[in-house]
Amino acid sequence: MKLYYSEVLNPRKACAVARHLNAPIEYVHIDLGKGEQQSPAFLALNPNGKVPVLADDDHVVWESNAIMAYLAQKAGSDLWPQDGRQIEVLRWLSWDLTHFTHYAGTLYFEHLIKAKFDIGPPDPAAVEEATGNFRKFAEVLNSHLKGRQYVVGDGLTVADFALAVSLPYAQDAKIPVGDFPELQRWHERLNALPAWREPFPSFVAA
Repeated sequence: MKLYYSEVLNPRKACAVARHLNAPIEYVHIDLGKGEQQSPAFLALNPNGKVPVLADDDHVVWESNAIMAYLAQKAGSDLWPQDGRQIEVLRWLSWDLTHFTHYAGTLYFEHLIKAKFDIGPPDPAAVEEATGNFRKFAEVLNSHLKGRQYVVGDGLTVADFALAVSLPYAQDAKIPVGDFPELQRWHERLNALPAWREPFPSFVAA
C-alpha cells in the first residue's frame, strides 16, 4: 500500500493510524508548495487534488476518515468497530467534520497555513467566527468526555484520531483549548501514543 501525504492537518490522522497499526505502508510525500497535488499523476488518484490518498493495489481511497477506517478494517483492528459502536464512531466523525475540526481547521488555516504558503495575513472576521464556534462545540465534546477515557466505548477508535487532529497545533493556531480541561486530559492520553506524537515518517512538525 502507498499512502500519499503532506505534513498538514488531515494527513496527520491517516499517517497516525497507519503507524499505530504498523501497517505495511510505503509513504509518498507530496510537496504542496510545489503543487504536486495538481499533477496529472496525482489527480488520476484523487481528482480533488488533496492529500491524503491511499492506494492498495488497484483500490484507491481518499478522504482521511475513510482511509483510517479502511486501514483499521484491513488490519482487523477495533479502531473501526464491527459492532454497535460503529454508528457512534460514524456519528462523531460526522459531527467533527461539520463542527469541531471544521472551526479548528479554519484557525489552523488562518494562522499557520497562510503563513506557511505566504498567502496573506489572517482574516480577522474568519478568526472571530471560528473562535466563537470552536468554543461552542468544544464545550459539547468537553462535557461528553467527562468520566470517559475515549470518545466511544472503552477503547481507542478512529473517532479519537479524527477529533484530536487539530490539538497538537492549538498554541500556534490560537485554538482556545485552555478552557476545556477534559479535552486537554483526553489529548494528553493520546499523546502517550508514539504514533500520535510523531505521525509523519519524516517526523517533521507542521
